[in-house]
Formats: sequence, structure tokens, C-alpha cells
Amino acid sequence: MTTPRIATTATLAVAALLLTACGDDGSSARSQSTSTPREDGAQEVQEAASRLVATYDGGLMVIDGETLEVAGTVELDGFTRVNPAGDDRHVMVSAGDAFRVLDAGAWSSAHGDHEHHYVGDPAFTGVEFESDHPGHVVRHAGTTVLFSDGSGRIELFRADELADGAPQTEVVQADQPHHGVAVQLANDELLVTLGDETTRTGAKVVDADRAEIARNEDCPGVHGEAVADDETIVVGCENGVLVYRDGAFTKIPSPDPYGRIGNQAGSDESAVVLGDYKTDPDAELERPERVSLIDTATNTLRLVDLGVSYTFRSLARGPQGEALVLGTDGAIHVIDPVTAAITGTIPVIGAWTEPDDWQQPRPALHVDGDTAYVTDPASSKLHAVDLAAGSVVASATLPQVPNELTGAKE
Repeated sequence: MTTPRIATTATLAVAALLLTACGDDGSSARSQSTSTPREDGAQEVQEAASRLVATYDGGLMVIDGETLEVAGTVELDGFTRVNPAGDDRHVMVSAGDAFRVLDAGAWSSAHGDHEHHYVGDPAFTGVEFESDHPGHVVRHAGTTVLFSDGSGRIELFRADELADGAPQTEVVQADQPHHGVAVQLANDELLVTLGDETTRTGAKVVDADRAEIARNEDCPGVHGEAVADDETIVVGCENGVLVYRDGAFTKIPSPDPYGRIGNQAGSDESAVVLGDYKTDPDAELERPERVSLIDTATNTLRLVDLGVSYTFRSLARGPQGEALVLGTDGAIHVIDPVTAAITGTIPVIGAWTEPDDWQQPRPALHVDGDTAYVTDPASSKLHAVDLAAGSVVASATLPQVPNELTGAKE
């Protein structure tokens, strides 16, 4: 077992808090729920809105998920990526040569006071996980898994240990360094993708003792992952997907010779995984208008024609497992994963075009419970959408142009 490094405070300076963002109306994005007493007399809110984290050119904005006010910013140079850490409070920030842990703040309220608030300003905790080209961050069954593309180093830790500082970690090595991903299941089996610097071929699974128990290399260009109900893992390929369940892989082929599924969104409420779908192997930038629905119960794949394009930041799942796609028409398209029918569209922002450079800002979709959050870089706005009502319930103008968007909660 190893322990991640603790960064010096000099490298983790936090910028001064910004003025709160302007809301377009007085409504809140989410309602409050019950709270329970703590020993110090305060109360801990169990289901309150989380804080969001948006990247921008020069740092991170931490945003209150209810009011959409900017709680603070953290300066950080270079292109950064953000993912929930898995404990409803911290966010993993991939930048430079490390995965850094950002504390978004703890939500609490004074006893008998209905004015709930976060305690603590957002800041890096000082815990860092060294990484050569930090890549995918995956959370499942209480375990967070970090994948370093440049070294093939896979580091695992219990997400709930982050509140106490640097967690104890386990390190597993991929067969070779590659742009990969790893997922740990509740029984401690670990799925790891296979590949090298030039080619990616499939995935393998090792048991709790890290002995190999399954392998499938019929997955060219393997990329991305999602977990469906019944502890089922789906990874994407250029010719379909691989499905892992109960010790064995199943290949579900694409209907086209080249049918790439590289980004997926799963839900514990559904056996169906939502994926993108591209069919042009020679395109520098393909703007697909179809998405895939992978049914892990029947091992079948269906395509849904949206009639509008989308990007890799457009896929999400709703609270009942509904498939959500943010289209370039500015609307969230709601799909029934069982029938593959488009059951509704929710207009949110204006029409937009995907930029040629994948690192450049484009609208992003993030879902927390029954609320969807959508960024609009063209106007520097953030919108909160009530998925049940099918309408925008709050909007705010951000002080910086947002790029990636995630939350401390999922």
C-alpha cells in the first residue's frame, strides 16, 4: 500500500473569492431536504444541492448548485479536467503531472436555522497523486480509480477516506502504458483496458488477488466505460462494445463495419448504457447525429437518430435512468432507454457548433439528481434545468468562460 504525496501550500494558492454571479430570476435550482443533528449542535443536510466545478482558461470556478453563485475560484495554469472524487465533497483535478484533490466545501446549517450554507472556502487539500499524463477517473462501489496514460499506473483508494487527508492506495500496473481506463467492482475485481502508445485492443479483468480471470481483445480503439445495473461494465470499441458481467466478456457488434462508441453514460437504474456513435474512420472531426443504446440484459445495440449533432460532453442520465443528450440545437433530448423513443426535448440555450479543437470550450451537460446543469460558453452562462418539469429554473452569468463541468455529487 502507498500514500499519495502532500503538496506544499505554496503551490496551492487560492485566489480571492469573486463576486457572486448574477441570476436571471430569484428561483433556486434545487429544493432543500431534511437534516440530522451533529454532536456540535449544527445540522448536516443529507440531500442538499452540491457544488459544481467548472474549468476555465486559467483556473477553476466553484459554484453553488442551488443559487448558481460563484463561491470561489482557484487559479491553475494549463488545460485541466475535472471529475467527482466519489465522496460528494471532493473533485479530482487532472493537470500537469498529478491528480489533485479539490475540496468544494462542506454543506451544513446552524441548528434550527433554515439558511443552509457551505462551511469552508473551496481549495486544494494538498493531497496529490503523482501521474504521468493523468487520464480517466472512475468511481464505483466506493472505490476511486486513477489511470495514468503515460506510465500505465493504476491507483485505487476508498473515496470516503479523502475527508481524513491522504488515503491509503493500491497500485496496479497495466500491461503497457496507453490511453486507458480501469474500473473496480464491489467484489474487488478490476477491469483494465489493453493497449500501448499506438494501438488499443481490448480489456482484461483480474480478481481480488490481481490474477487474470478474463480477457477479450476484440475491441479495437477501446475507449471509455460505463457501469449499468447488476454490476455490468461496458467499454466502447470501434466495432461495438465489450460487456463484462459475472466473470465473462460478451461482444456486441456495431451494425456498421466501423461503428465507434467511445463515450458512454450508465445508470444504476437501467440495464441500458447510452453511448455516442461514429461511422467515419477518416474524419478529422465527425459530428454524429445518432446515439447508441446498449442493452446489457439482452446484449443488443440500437441506434437513435436525433436529427442534430452533439459532442462528448453531451451525454448524461436522468434520475430514472432516462438517456439525456445535449444537442447542438441547444436542447436536451430525452430518450426512453427501453423503447429507444425520444420522449421530449427541453430547450436550454441557443444553437451552437462544435469547435475543431476538442480542448476548446463547448456546452457541457452535468446531472445531479433531478437537476441538469448546462453551460453556454458563448454567453458565459450556466443554466439549471428541472428534468421533471422540463424547463430551465435558474440561470447565472459566470465571470469566466466555462469549459468542463462536473460536481462534487453525481
